[in-house]
Amino acid sequence: MNRRGEAFYDDDARTGDAVFEQAQIAVLVADRASRLRYINPYARELFGLPEGGDPRGVTLVDLGIQETDLERANQLARRALRGETWDGTFAILRTDSSWLHVRVNAVPMKDSAGAVDGFVVFAGEALRSGRVEDLYGLLDRVGSRLAGSLEFDSTVKSVAEILVPQFADHCFIDLFDHDRLIRRISVHAEGWTPPAGTWFDVGEEVRYPDRHFVYTAMRRMETVLVGDYSYVGETDDRHSARVAEQVGVTSAIAAPLRARGELLGVLTLALSGLSSRQKTRYGGFDRDLVGALASRVALAIDNARLFEEERSTALAFQHSLLPRSFPDFDGLSIADRYVPAKPLEAHGHGVQTQVGGDFYDVIPLSAGRVGIVIGDVEGRGPHAAAVMGQLRAALRAFAQADREPADILRELDEWVRRLGRPDGSGGTWVPSVSCLYMVYDAWSRRLSYANAGHQAPLLICEGTVEELALEVSDTLLGVKLRGAPYDDAVYHQADLELPAGATLLLYTDGLVDRRPIGGTVDVRRSLEHLHRGVREVADADVEQIAHTAVNAVPGEIDDDTALLVVRTHSGELAMEEGWFIAEAPTVGDARHLASSTFKNWGMDRDQAELACLLVSEIVTNVVIHATPHPVRREFTTGGVRDSGAALDPDALDDESDDFDEDWSDLLEEVSEEPEAPQTSEFLLRLRRGAASVWVEVFDRDLRLPRIRSAGADDEGGRGLYLVDQLASRWGSRPTPDGKAVWFEVPLKSD
Repeated sequence: MNRRGEAFYDDDARTGDAVFEQAQIAVLVADRASRLRYINPYARELFGLPEGGDPRGVTLVDLGIQETDLERANQLARRALRGETWDGTFAILRTDSSWLHVRVNAVPMKDSAGAVDGFVVFAGEALRSGRVEDLYGLLDRVGSRLAGSLEFDSTVKSVAEILVPQFADHCFIDLFDHDRLIRRISVHAEGWTPPAGTWFDVGEEVRYPDRHFVYTAMRRMETVLVGDYSYVGETDDRHSARVAEQVGVTSAIAAPLRARGELLGVLTLALSGLSSRQKTRYGGFDRDLVGALASRVALAIDNARLFEEERSTALAFQHSLLPRSFPDFDGLSIADRYVPAKPLEAHGHGVQTQVGGDFYDVIPLSAGRVGIVIGDVEGRGPHAAAVMGQLRAALRAFAQADREPADILRELDEWVRRLGRPDGSGGTWVPSVSCLYMVYDAWSRRLSYANAGHQAPLLICEGTVEELALEVSDTLLGVKLRGAPYDDAVYHQADLELPAGATLLLYTDGLVDRRPIGGTVDVRRSLEHLHRGVREVADADVEQIAHTAVNAVPGEIDDDTALLVVRTHSGELAMEEGWFIAEAPTVGDARHLASSTFKNWGMDRDQAELACLLVSEIVTNVVIHATPHPVRREFTTGGVRDSGAALDPDALDDESDDFDEDWSDLLEEVSEEPEAPQTSEFLLRLRRGAASVWVEVFDRDLRLPRIRSAGADDEGGRGLYLVDQLASRWGSRPTPDGKAVWFEVPLKSD
């Protein structure tokens, strides 16, 4: 052995590289840009890095440092490069998704001239050594981890990730569900799992004997330490005791979880032989530390429960305002998605759950046509959701009346104005709403639409994805100025024809207004992501397209998102139509066309006869009441009257001029009347879907039919009553040059 002060020139001495390669401490060397230049094998094992990988170019923060510790990592580099040392603890997420706390010492590295050109980091696993300073740091680590989550499952999971395996080999969290104690967390070191039927598993009800130390902790509301677990085995059942003996449980601590004066459950930690550590038994300091940890854990669990309860209530309210499901539509396949925004961080008010005003709907209309709508109410919160709910209900009512898309938006604009609220300065705040309403006819593939400032849908056809070319787009609902020029004060509508097999993707702006982590919203880039993702699944079904679209754009979801995918297809569609002169003999011709068509379609015989009867009824109405000239509405001093009506005010109340039910016995009288100067025509259109047949009759009379109550002695007045009673649905709607009367019957009887 050399004496102190003498040079050490033993030929067997290890070089510095060999020492670092075999040292049981992590050694990392970084340059002034924090890029790693060297890392020893123990560091690879500690940080979970793959063997053989080249660490050069990787920065210190790329080693899995928790996001909340990034500023501490930058502080380490700044102080080391100033020639100072740094000492602290980091939480590391390893490549196998396990969490690890490491104790780090950083020292500057100088060149031959004395200038700092980098730094050296020495790191080792914290907490296992039982160092007091590490245990005190555990409180801060737990606080920062728990403060970063309000979701219940992630909160309780993060507790176990912090404590196992560095402070305990086993971690259990049992929480009360009403009067039952349920195991919510069961985590063990080294990937070990207890044999089935021994220790309670996650989701099972837990029952502790009266003398058990965990039961004692809950009963006394205090943390209980078991310094020597061998004395506890007699209170366990024999299966649990045998497993505890086999795994080598040496010590345990049970701490009650209490918040707002209520016992939520219990946290149990235990040491065993699963992992090697210097400290194999807990002491009084550990008991006090776990008690302090339990108070923080209980508060975090209570906050998470309250937040999830509030959030589930808000989302239930939101979903109740949206359609739960859609019926089967002929010629359409539909998929829908609603994605709520992440919780809103309101300064001074904590984290809040906010519902939104995004809405969508698909509405069955007359004769198999379908109304499709998507919209977005400005802002977030209960008021936006309430406005959305009222708008959707109003839109459904207007749509069921077969109003034109532009007329519906005009009515909705007036409706939005009535939903304003005081703005606090004497005025009224009126929400602005974007809304796109479309009416699709699957038999003709015609799409009629009106747009109040909503973004155009995506058209997916033959593997291509592009914006649907909309000719008209008007101002948002609720923002039009009164007294504006006519063209700026009305909503317009337009028609287009969709290609065969086309798919439409309708969405609200929350789908593309997503903020990348650490970045800003870039709508153009988001649209590129959306187009690329949808293009890859263009040939897939609508559910797959909807799923891909929701996940295509990366980033934080700061606004809720509504999405609707509508694919057109021919399905079992068929149509037949014919023009007829509005004369008595043509009733039989129209019925003959209907009968032969229903037979060709394979319609059930009884249902076909029923449909032919109803065809006769509505065609007879047209023959009786169709006028040679279109009826015009005029405003007179006596009120509103139709052209051709008597000027005598008493005649305005004469019901003989009203559009009423048919009287089949009047057909003969109609045929005997003098021939009108001009003949009127009507169109009979028959449509077949997958499960229903629709019949439409178009004429040039503007007056819509209504049902009247016929007396016992009346010879007529029961035609529309029969239609109402025998058809699945029936109705009438105005057309640009007259009206259409329609009814629906099942294609096949039950």
